[in-house]
Parts: sequence; structure tokens; C-alpha cells
Amino acid sequence: MSTSLTTFGKTSRVHKRTRRPNLFLILLIIAAIAIPCITTIYLYALFIGSTDSIRAFGLNFLFNTDWIPNPANGGPPSLGALPAIYGSIVTTAISLLLAVPISLGVALFQSELAPKKLRVPSVFMIELLAAVPSVVYGLWGLLFLVPFMRDYINPPLKQFLGFLPLFQGPITGLGMLTAGVILAIMIIPYGSSVMREVITAVPRSQREACIALGATNWETIRTAVIPFARTGIIAAVVLALGRAIGETMAVIMVIGNVARISPSLFLPAETIPSVIANEFTEVAGNNVYLAALFELGLILFAIAFLMNLAGRVLVSRLSYKAGRDVSA
Repeated sequence: MSTSLTTFGKTSRVHKRTRRPNLFLILLIIAAIAIPCITTIYLYALFIGSTDSIRAFGLNFLFNTDWIPNPANGGPPSLGALPAIYGSIVTTAISLLLAVPISLGVALFQSELAPKKLRVPSVFMIELLAAVPSVVYGLWGLLFLVPFMRDYINPPLKQFLGFLPLFQGPITGLGMLTAGVILAIMIIPYGSSVMREVITAVPRSQREACIALGATNWETIRTAVIPFARTGIIAAVVLALGRAIGETMAVIMVIGNVARISPSLFLPAETIPSVIANEFTEVAGNNVYLAALFELGLILFAIAFLMNLAGRVLVSRLSYKAGRDVSA
């Protein structure tokens, strides 16, 4: 009799717990709803703020190369986003070209080749780079990287590759190449950390199968590890891309901040975040000028969204292809 009462009591408590609302589930639902709501509010604020610019310039804002908010003759302002868009895309592309191979090499070394005594300090140093504020990177870039690029990197590039438009023009140290280099240094910790975790998650059986067939360490990495982890590597590149395209303070200090479209990577330029940060305090009494800066923010969001969407599509296709290969 006592046993049946105990069992009944336990059952009733279980039913009460199941009927009670799950607090953790409620928090997850609130978070899932809050993220798209915040994004919608953010887009709405950008769109409302950029309404005057959209009415004044229309689509010509995307293709105009002038940036004259206060003309000397007192006429209407002539504002265009093309130089800033060009600078953002070029500096981001340079940073990815430099950072992705280095990040992959660091991740492979830490996960596959480094001895245990070296692995922990190496991981700590890479993660420490991610904690450095961007303004500190900017100061370091202005005081060290700009002179280094001016004296030791840009002259050899101009000497041996000067026949290309990319490496022509005066050398000052400031420019898109320097901005791309400092962005690459900043995004290496993010890319390598994600790549390292993805590579570490590759099943050990993949490696053992290659080694059993007589493969070397490099052959194992090339034929078993990297193909298995390629979707995660692409995801790491997308994460680094989002970090690079929105960087502001470090880029402001080394890019030169000139509204210019030039094939030369040595010449000063500007990016969308640098324009917004530099000129947001100068828009008092000029509604169109302020709206143009809001529209630049809207354009930056659109560029980041499209690039992330392209990365997601690529990851999905690679995952689908990998699933078909495994099933076959």
C-alpha cells in the first residue's frame, strides 16, 4: 500500500512539472522573436533616416562619385556613395586574400601539428589578438604599420609590379593596401578560431583511415581533414567577412579618408564606416547630408546581408554535395 502511494505521489509530481511552463524554453522563444524584431526596428530607423537622401538623389546616389555636402556657391549638395562602396569592397577583399590562408594555416597547425606544450600558448595568443580594441590596432597601424608599408613593402611592390595599375602612384603609406593589411590582422583571430574548432571536430576515423593507407600527415590533411571541414571553413570566412566590412576606427586611421576611386592600392581612399564616423558630427542643419549618412548605413547593411547570404548559399550547396557523396 505504501509503495503504491509513493508511486502515485511521484507520478503526480511529474505531471505537475510537465504542466508547469518551461522557463528555459520561454527564454529561447523570446530570444528567437527578439532578434528579427530588433533587425526590423534597425532597418526601419535606417530607412526613415535616409528618406530625404533617397528623395533628393534616388538611385544616382549609388553611382555618383562626388561628395560635396556644402558647395562653395551655395547650391544643392552633390553626394554619392560609390567611392565609399568601392573602398569598402576593395579593402575587405584584400583582407580576406591575406587573412584566409593565414587563418587556415594557423588552425591546421594548432589542431593537427602543434605539440601539446605549444598548442595552448598558441591558442591563447591568437585569442588575445581578438580582445585588442580596434582603436589600439588603429594607433599601432598609424605609428608602425604605415611607415613600415611606406619604406619596406610598397617600394618593392612598385618596383617589380609597377606595370600593373594596382601598384602605381605615389607612396605615402596611407591607402587601401595598408587598410587591407590591418583588417587582415584583425580578422585572423576570428577566422582561425572557428576553423580550428571545425577541424578539431573532424572524426578521428577520417585521419586513421588515411594513415592506414600509407598517407603522410600532409596528405591526410589535404585529402581527409580539409574536405570534411570545408563547410565550416566557408562559414569562418563569412564570419571574418562580416567583421572586416564593418570595421571603423582602425581603417579611419590608415586609409587616408579621401573620396576617390582609383585602381592603385597605394592611394588614400575611404570606406562606408569611415565616412559615417568622420562626418556624422558635421551635419548640423543639413537634413540631406544627415540622410545621406543614414543611407550609407543602409547600403552597408545591404552589402553585408548579400555577402552573408552568398556565403550561406555556398555552405548549403557544399553540405548538400558532401551528403550526396557520403550516401553514394
